[in-house]
Amino acid sequence: MTDSWTLSTRSHGGSRESLLRRGNVFQLANGYMGYRGTLDECGPEDSVGVMLAGLFDRVGDAWREPVNAPNGAFTRVELEGVELSALGGAVRSHRQVVHFKNARFERETEFMAKGRILRLRSERFLSADCPNLGVVRLELTCDKAARVTIRTGIDYNIWDLNGPHLLDLQASKRGRALVVRGRTNESSKRVCVAEVLNGDLGAETLVDQDHRNLRIYRLNLKPGQTCVLEKFFAVFTDNDRCDGSLEEAACAAASAAATSGFAACLARHDEKWAEKWRRCDVRIEGDDHAQRALRYSIFQLLMVAPVAGSANSIPARALSGQVYKGAVFWDTEMFMYPFFLHTFPATAVELLRYRIRTLDGARRKAATEGPGYRGALYAWESQDTGDEACSYFNIGDPLTGRNLRTHFRDKQVHISGDVAIAMWAYFKVTGDDSLLLDGGAEVILECARFYFSYAYYKKEKRRYEILDVVGPDEYHERVNNNAFTSMVARETFAIAGELVAYLKRAHPAELRTLLGKLDIEGELAGFQEARRRLYVPGPDRRTGVIEQFDGYHRLRPATPAELAAAKAHPNEYLGAGQGLAVHTQVIKQADVVMMLHLFRDRFDERVKRANWDYYEPRTEHGSSLSACAYALVATEFGNLDYAYTYFLKTATIDIEARYKVYVGTIFMGGSHPAANGGAWMTAVLGFGGVRADGKRLAIAPRLPKQWTALEFNLVHQGGAFRVKVTRSEVTVSAEAANGRTHSIDVAGRRIRCAPGKSVTVACSEPIPAAGTARRRRRS
Repeated sequence: MTDSWTLSTRSHGGSRESLLRRGNVFQLANGYMGYRGTLDECGPEDSVGVMLAGLFDRVGDAWREPVNAPNGAFTRVELEGVELSALGGAVRSHRQVVHFKNARFERETEFMAKGRILRLRSERFLSADCPNLGVVRLELTCDKAARVTIRTGIDYNIWDLNGPHLLDLQASKRGRALVVRGRTNESSKRVCVAEVLNGDLGAETLVDQDHRNLRIYRLNLKPGQTCVLEKFFAVFTDNDRCDGSLEEAACAAASAAATSGFAACLARHDEKWAEKWRRCDVRIEGDDHAQRALRYSIFQLLMVAPVAGSANSIPARALSGQVYKGAVFWDTEMFMYPFFLHTFPATAVELLRYRIRTLDGARRKAATEGPGYRGALYAWESQDTGDEACSYFNIGDPLTGRNLRTHFRDKQVHISGDVAIAMWAYFKVTGDDSLLLDGGAEVILECARFYFSYAYYKKEKRRYEILDVVGPDEYHERVNNNAFTSMVARETFAIAGELVAYLKRAHPAELRTLLGKLDIEGELAGFQEARRRLYVPGPDRRTGVIEQFDGYHRLRPATPAELAAAKAHPNEYLGAGQGLAVHTQVIKQADVVMMLHLFRDRFDERVKRANWDYYEPRTEHGSSLSACAYALVATEFGNLDYAYTYFLKTATIDIEARYKVYVGTIFMGGSHPAANGGAWMTAVLGFGGVRADGKRLAIAPRLPKQWTALEFNLVHQGGAFRVKVTRSEVTVSAEAANGRTHSIDVAGRRIRCAPGKSVTVACSEPIPAAGTARRRRRS
């Protein structure tokens, strides 16, 4: 039986690309920082990264990106004068493991040098109890008497894609702690790392050389003797709210952890992780491969959930490195957010607070992009201020060496609607309106204001249109009436209307204040007029197919394989002006199919099947966001074999690490949290058949043939539930702490689930999808 709680490898050397991939796969994170899955002895040449969430810097004209901290986990060992590295040639055996259950990295390597065998075993974790803290334990054992030298401390040789980002790096010792501190170029924000060590290692020599603040120990190990050291490193920045200096805070945190010791720190960390898994584990029976892949996906999401109170979000490459500038994309709201909304609503709030916090950046972008618009146009690549981080020339052409002009920055305007939809979904699913009153309503209205400013009214057709955009499919730029974008814009107008109506009933005074602040009351009627008159491409009456944008059907039919064979360079980009895909029907990722998922209750099974069948052969899946959309829609019309195939493609993307490392000449490696969220969505919302809309929760599962049972957790309208699906029945168990009885639609039957009680409903397959339209609706 496959261990569904770990992932391991015996690989240790290899090419630069293989090192980068392992660093992604075996990374750790705790929301405050990420540590790439590299080894104790690795340096910047091996892509070690301690990435800090929410701290950014820019050097000269290079891209602005997140800051990496000095590495407080660094240790190198010499055996009889030979420096040991698993990337070198003295390795007898090696194994490294990442444990999903408690976000712990472990490695064991046997080295041979000068006729002696030394076993190095280490484990590390980034504390879930104290987010500023990292903890390491190392054991060294030699088969024969040997001279061993240990160099351990803080490495401030920092790997950056576009650095260096820390200036005036200074090393010192304060009490028991080694300290390295510096400041960023752009904003002079300070970063401080302190490291404290436990271990009876004898005489200590302090050395600051080659940008490393080190302790050196020279030992004479006896045969079979084990040497143990524990390292505790703390990272603090000016983004932290701490009493006293950063150095005092870092030294105090590291020293307190060292006083507790490794075992006590791990126990507190484990307790936090046990509670996380209790609330969100998904169990699959009958399919060990899928179980591990799904748990790994959930594990990745749990690690990068922002720290409470930070108002940070999750970057497109999580905390695995500086790729994509550490920016937040639509990925978060559309692919990661649903997991948190249905399991950890407090974390969902944190993600939305990030959009509230960066609203002024979205306003600045709307006002300055193109001719200038009103309202809020959220950045395609958003960092700490919400200002646009995406450049106009942002994909390198491997054929010419020049950067290509793309329109991701100025034409992917669906991002504002994605944010508004997520903001409203929190209120509908939880029933909690406090976030609306604390900035969420302002976000929604400003997004609607932007679309009203952007839309074009065609008098001869008596309708509004959304022109000159880029939809989810990035190979076709500056198109008119992209179905996804127009649908999202219309939904934003509808949400604005529902919001105003709700606040008028529930919070009239707050509504008056908000409308006055925004000076927007006179525009509300226009929003609803635009909602009624906005053109959104609909299903063809005969075929059911929705044209992705005006003129798409007139493009040359082609297949992804055909274009791949025509490439002049393996990293050639297919879009951007004259790319191979531009004048063909090959699309980068789910576009219409993504719309069918997002608005799944607006379209019937015939339309879903027709569009899936039409667009699937034309889709390259060049984005990690694509496969889960095809999986989810396939569950809607009962094509469970294809749904399962695309589910595995989504859930294993990081485990198998077969993704694109370069787009053009730009390095794009890293983890894929959107795909991780897509795996959860496919399992729970797709195969589990969950619908949550307002006060209504419905469950209509459709299990793939490989699974005999599926069990998952849900939070809805203040209640927490455990759901178990088998081939013959669905059981819903309500937590005893639920404050009331909830009504739930299960397999077509309405049940009432009281606190602490379970209700089982017999079912037969296939179960009609909950909420699926029984007739064609205008879309």
